[in-house]
This record gives sequence, C-alpha cells and structure tokens, in this order.
Amino acid sequence: MPKNDHDMTPLIVAAECGKFEVVEYLVSLPECSREEKIDALELLGASFANDKENYDISKAFHYLTLAMSERFRDKNNMIPKPKYPPVPAYNNRVECQTPAELQKIEKDFGALHMESLAIRERVLGADNPEVPHPVIFRGAVFADSARFDRCIALWMHAMKLRQKNNRTISKDLLRFSQVFSQIVHIDVKLQFCHMEEVFEHAVIEIIRDIERVKSEDEDKDALQEIYQSNIHTCLYLLVIALKICKTAEEEESLYRLVYKFLKHKPSLRNGYTPLHMAVDSATLVDDFHVNDVVTFPNAGLALMLIKCGSDVNSLDFRGNAPLHVIVRYTNPISDFDTLHQIMLSLIHGGAHIDIRNYDRKTPIECTTTGVAEVIIRQHWKISLKCLAARAIKDHNVSFQNMIPSILEEFIHLH
Repeated sequence: MPKNDHDMTPLIVAAECGKFEVVEYLVSLPECSREEKIDALELLGASFANDKENYDISKAFHYLTLAMSERFRDKNNMIPKPKYPPVPAYNNRVECQTPAELQKIEKDFGALHMESLAIRERVLGADNPEVPHPVIFRGAVFADSARFDRCIALWMHAMKLRQKNNRTISKDLLRFSQVFSQIVHIDVKLQFCHMEEVFEHAVIEIIRDIERVKSEDEDKDALQEIYQSNIHTCLYLLVIALKICKTAEEEESLYRLVYKFLKHKPSLRNGYTPLHMAVDSATLVDDFHVNDVVTFPNAGLALMLIKCGSDVNSLDFRGNAPLHVIVRYTNPISDFDTLHQIMLSLIHGGAHIDIRNYDRKTPIECTTTGVAEVIIRQHWKISLKCLAARAIKDHNVSFQNMIPSILEEFIHLH
C-alpha cells in the first residue's frame, strides 16, 4: 500500500481515524497481510479507547480482541506481540501478550485506556504527529476528575513528543499554565519540579521561536503570534512558580531558569520586554483558570526579573521604559502596594527617573495619578551625569562618534 509523509498507509489512516467500515473492508482484501491486519485492528481499537469525538470502550475491546485472535489464529505461525519498554506516563503499562491477559482487563477501563495509548505509540511510532492528541485527551479527563498527577504525567509526555519532533508546543505550554493555575487556585499542592520541567521546555521553545521568526519569510505573522503567545505563557508560569517556590534551593533553580529565559532577549512586536509586560495592567491574561491566580502588574514577577538581569531602562518602540508604563497604572489607591513595590524595585534597580520617551516625556510627565508622582518625587535624585546628558539633548549638541558608545546610549535615554 502507498504511504503518506508520516509513513501511514490508507489502512493505518482509516484505523487511526476510527473508520471501522473502511478498516474491515481493507483487511478483508487478499493483498492485506496478517501483520498489516493485526496492526490496523489494534490501532482501530486503541483509537476508540482515547478519542474525544468517537470514544467507545466496547468497540475498543472488540477490535483489540480481534487483533489478538489474529495473532494466535495459526498455531503453527503465531505472531507474538513485540515488547517495547513501558512508558512511565502510561502507568508503565506492559501490553497484554495473550488473549487471556487481554480478557482480564475487559472491565478495567483504566488499564484499557493505558494499553491503548501504548499500542498507538508502538504502531504509529513516537514521531507521528497523531500520537499526542489522545494522550492530551486522556490527561484532560484526569484533570476533570482532579487526578492532576496523572494529567501532568500524560501532558508532559505529549509535550516532549512534540518538542522532540520539532513541532510547536505553544498549546501545550498554555495548557500547563491553565492546569497549574487550577491546582494552585483550589489549594492542591503543586510540585515545583513539574513547574521547573515545563519551564525548561518553554525556554527551548522560545529559542526555537526566535529562530523560526528569523528564518521564515512565509507565515512570519503567524510565527510572531505564536512567539508572543509563548512569552505571555512564560510569564504566567513564572507568576505561578513564585506562588509555589518555598525553599532556597527552589528559588535558586527558578532564578537560573529566569536568567536563561532573559538571556535570549524575548520581546513583543511593540518592543515590550518581559519587564514591561510584568508592570503593565494591559498585559493579556488567559481567562481559563489562569486569571484566577495571575494578575498584572505583578510586583513579585517584576522584582524577580530585575534580580535576574532584566534591563530596567530598556525601551519599547515608543521609547517607553518600564517606569513610563507603571506610572500609568489606574488603580493606585486600591492596589497601592503593587504600584509602590514595582516603582521602588525599578528605581532601586537603577531606573532613570528622568529618562525620556520619543515624545520627550519623562515618567513623571506620564503619570495619570498623583500617587505615582508622589512616589517619584520622594526618590528624585538626578545625577550630574543625567543633567549633562539632558543639556546635550536639549541644546542639540553634537556628540555622535565623539564619545564612547556606552555614553552615546546614555545620552539618547535623556
């Protein structure tokens, strides 16, 4: 039979999609070998066991039984099931080797579900893009019944399969931020190691996003959207991580991950850095569980980003530094602590109070409330160097290529 780009024959495609009439017809043809028939029937049964749209556990067991019977039909030429290392995410399920073993799990739906996931991965191959979907579905079912440990294990496996095969994991990362938020919100313990592992994969994805955006001429806008979405998700994960980080060892590990994330200089279309996003109340928050635990501006996140090397004087494409952004916060009374903590973190981190955006406005000139203005005035300490830089800019004094480049950048800020 001919094969597609994923090494799938029409028979295997029909089995994977649950088209049992097509499968039954194709396996009845004389040119269909016993091995092909067995693979197709096993895959068909396994697909019925974990398909969101076509879930049917009775059909699943029926076709798995037919496949097993075919293996043992000819006693002089039995086809034993190949043995593969068990997958931890599938509860280390070892596939049934005999009809008797299969018969024992007829009413054990949990075992049938895991057996079927193992069969799908074996028959299709771990690099097949269709393998992760039912894994994610089964994980979602576990999440709905609050069995979060099983959900995380399955989703982690699906994400690793996708990333290993160089496929985007944007939806996987968002899915984790959603379930982690749900876990934290209902006050169930979330293991820091799970968050750490997901964020490790998120950083890899950010690196790949940057490479994809640079290398692809077609679909550049779509790739940029995915990249931006992943940056948002990374911030969600970091806010959640701050809520569950309890020990000095975990804090050190978290800071190491944040440093790796920032090292690649992620930014949005408008030039926003993660620090800009952390201090902006307009930063988008996913509304499926995430908004129960993640809010912006976020003082804890801003401080951590600063500690891990985020540039407090970085500019977006309108010349706004993070300080320009936070002073526009419109809830300074009800959320005074957040405003105050962020502004102090920025100022103590080296933010220039007199930095000017491309409209020639300093942060104090951008304030929308008197509260932010008071905080700035309390810390109004402008160095002689800043005054000199402002004088050069105000009087259009030539300085390009006449002073060190680091001083040129400093003058441009003013």
